[in-house]
Order: sequence, then C-alpha cells, then structure tokens
Amino acid sequence: MKKDYYEVLGVPKTATQDEIKSAFRKLAKQYHPDVSKEENAAEKFKECQEAYAVLSDENKRKQYDQYGHAAFQNNGSGGYDFSGFDFSDIFSEIFGSGFGFNFGGSSRTKSRGRDRVMRVDLTFEEAAFGTKKTINLDTYDECDSCHGKGGFDEEVCSNCHGSGTVTAEQRTLFGSFMTKTTCPKCSGKGRTYKRSCSKCSGTGKVRVNKDIEVKIPAGVDTGNQQRVSGYGEYGQYGNGDLYLEYRVSAHPLFQREENDIYLEVPLTVAEAALGCKKEIPTLTGTVKLTIEPGSNTGDKLRLKGKGIEDVHSYHKGDMYVILKVIVPDKLSRDQKKLFEDLSKTDLETKDFKKFNDYMKKH
Repeated sequence: MKKDYYEVLGVPKTATQDEIKSAFRKLAKQYHPDVSKEENAAEKFKECQEAYAVLSDENKRKQYDQYGHAAFQNNGSGGYDFSGFDFSDIFSEIFGSGFGFNFGGSSRTKSRGRDRVMRVDLTFEEAAFGTKKTINLDTYDECDSCHGKGGFDEEVCSNCHGSGTVTAEQRTLFGSFMTKTTCPKCSGKGRTYKRSCSKCSGTGKVRVNKDIEVKIPAGVDTGNQQRVSGYGEYGQYGNGDLYLEYRVSAHPLFQREENDIYLEVPLTVAEAALGCKKEIPTLTGTVKLTIEPGSNTGDKLRLKGKGIEDVHSYHKGDMYVILKVIVPDKLSRDQKKLFEDLSKTDLETKDFKKFNDYMKKH
C-alpha cells in the first residue's frame, strides 16, 4: 500500500508550500543516492520526489486531497507519473548546478556585460557643491546598420521553435528528469537571422568613443562611487554598468571629516589677548568672526550649517574654527621693549599660580 504523500514528507495536510519545499529539501539531502549510504535510499528518494511533485502543484494537490492515490492510477503505474516533472530548479538550490546530474535550470542563462570602474578627480569645491563632468570613454552603441538586431530577415529558431530553451530527458535509477538549457543556436533569443550583420558581426552592438555628461551630486568624497547605467562592458543581454569612483583633492586651508570642515585660524598674541573681529573664509564666502579676549590655541568655534551637504540628504554639516596663537620668533627693537615692559606687570592666571606654587614647595 502506497504511503500518504504528507506522511512521506513529514508535513501536516495544512502545510504551506514553503513548508513542503523545506521538507523535501531536507529529505532530498538525506536520501539522494549520490550522498546517502542508507539501504533503500534510492527508493525513499523516489517516494519523496513523487510526493513533492504532487503536493507542490496546487491543482495536483487538490486532486490528491479529494481522491487520494486513486486520482493518478489511470496511468498504469499505480501512482503519480512524475517523469515529466522538472526538478532542476530545486535540485540546483540543494546541490548546486554541477552536482550529480545536469540540472541546468529551466530559465535562460542571460549573459550581461561586466561592470567597470573609472576614477574621476574632483576639486574640494566640486565635491562640496556638486558639478557636471564630461567623461570620455569607449563604449558600445546600437549598430546603425541592423538597428541592434544583429542580422536581417528574422525567423523563428528552428532548434528551439522560438522558446529560447531546449529540453532533454535524463533517465536514472530513481526516475526520469527533464532538464532545460539555453538554446545553443539562438543563444536563448528564440529568433535567428538568415543573414548576419557584417558591421557588428551579429552582436547588434558596435564599439564607439563618445563623451557623456554626468551630474555629480553635492557631498561626494574620496572613495564614493556613482553608477552610470549601461556604460560598462558589452554583454549579449545588455551592457554592464560604469562606476565612477571619486578622488577629491586636498584644500589648502580646509580639512574635511565626513560632512564637517575644519579651519585653523592664526592669531597674534595681541589678537588673542585683547580679542578682535577676524575675517575668515568659508565655502560660501568670507564672514567676520568675533574672537573673545583671552583666547588660546586650541579653542574651537562652531559655525552651524557651514559644512558640506550630505550626499544622501539635504542636511549640512558644520564648520569648526580652531584658533592658533602664533608667538613671533623675531622681534623688532620696539616690539621687544613692549614685551619686556609687559613682562614686568602681573599677568599671572590661575594656571601660572598653580605651577609656581608647586615649584616653590619643591
């Protein structure tokens, strides 16, 4: 007596298609004759195949749920004849396309051209604000002789009859399998031509040198890539893509950290001590910055929103001004006298006092 298909796969009658497929995958790995050393593995594997062929098909499953095995007994085999069932897709998932038998898959293997990468140099300002660049490259365009078809006098492929695939039956000790592969005559297109185009050698594409204009968004940085669709290497089913990889040159004053920029501003001793109004550059022009009296090297001032626009949004980073007090290494006679007079006054701060008190004790 034949086993219940649900019992064979170890699933309840309410099982979903995903649960049925998962159960079959597990059992196929366990009982496949090429990997299993269990006795009667081939017979068990065949049972699993038969059960899966029925339960994975909604119409066949409804017939089985209503009539049981009797629904398929009119074929003379005492059960469902799954010799025409295509297991190639799921076996390719389980074992890989090269395992055991030629389960090549039922779909056409479409060869797309390879992607390529091109480096583009940008100035600091071009990266910050975005720009347009004209890129010169060798690429492929549609052949103007055959209009991209690759030939003339189109006709249905005589080998695959327009399907783009060819089917072959393989008989094994645990059943027959139908495998589908790309038609070698038409390369999966389903159409052939009586005359091949001599200009493009039947490819439908010709190599050309051309300029393309690319809009580069604001906020890109070194190492960022931008995809330009269809300008990669030639492929039978479409060109690959071109990836522009940016390299941003250094700025003479600004340093960038993500979307924030940093500017080191030099101050004289007098400017730092007395405070001042200092004109400084930003990405969008100069501004006057108030330097408070008693400023020191390393003091940081923030200019909100004066940084670089985020490449993925409209949010802008900030600009940070880092103060650096410059002590002159050469003094004129008058300058030296002023510093000498200044040194006679009491300029000690709490930092000086803390240090001097320690030295007196030691």
